[in-house]
Amino acid sequence: MTADLWVVLGASSSVARAFARAAAEGGADLVLAGRDQADLADTAADLRLRTGRRVECLDFDAAGFDSHDAFVETCWRLAEGHRLNLFFAAGSMPDQEAAMRDFRLARSIVEVNFLSVVSLLNRLEPGLRAQRGGAVVVLGSVAGDRGRRKNFLYGSAKAGLHAYLQGMRGRLLADGVRVVTVKPGFLDTAMTWGLPGLFLVASPQAAARAGLQAAGKGRDEIYYPGFWRLIMLIIKAIPERLFKRLSI
Repeated sequence: MTADLWVVLGASSSVARAFARAAAEGGADLVLAGRDQADLADTAADLRLRTGRRVECLDFDAAGFDSHDAFVETCWRLAEGHRLNLFFAAGSMPDQEAAMRDFRLARSIVEVNFLSVVSLLNRLEPGLRAQRGGAVVVLGSVAGDRGRRKNFLYGSAKAGLHAYLQGMRGRLLADGVRVVTVKPGFLDTAMTWGLPGLFLVASPQAAARAGLQAAGKGRDEIYYPGFWRLIMLIIKAIPERLFKRLSI
């Protein structure tokens, strides 16, 4: 049986580190990709010691689109003899009001949370189809299910991401490639630390395990924790004439 190699993007995040550990403990080799190479090197050393798996590190800038061709080529080279899989956890959520005043911030939200995935998966797609298998697990958000007044820039990027993944899921279906969208609620991460109004905060470690399990089971989309599916069904059912008046 072909061994798995997981390329973990945004690998300095707590969710990505947890996913990498779970994948390695399950017998997969790893490529950790991100901008903080010192942090990635520490994580790689720890994982090699804990699991005995091969762990490589690559520099990756989600919004550095001109570098993505070379990055993808390197991933395929490192995946020789393996089935390549992808976990994408890179994300950016600047303050909404600051992004409304500064278009550079607004653009970065779209580039990191949406366009970076399009850039990479469009480049990876031919190879994924050719290998006739593998999994792509992408961290979306419940914020993409409806445009909230307080967070619609981030939410709109995630909504675009969800639609793109849905289409890619259908495109790769006949090739045996699983595309999984993970929609977490509030996670206890550096990106959400200190934000007001958080509730039902879940651990990034548990969310990572849920994403890996969803890939193994061939799931298309999961909410984590699962009760967020019901919460978002209720929120999406609120008529627009009422929803636009809600300060959420």
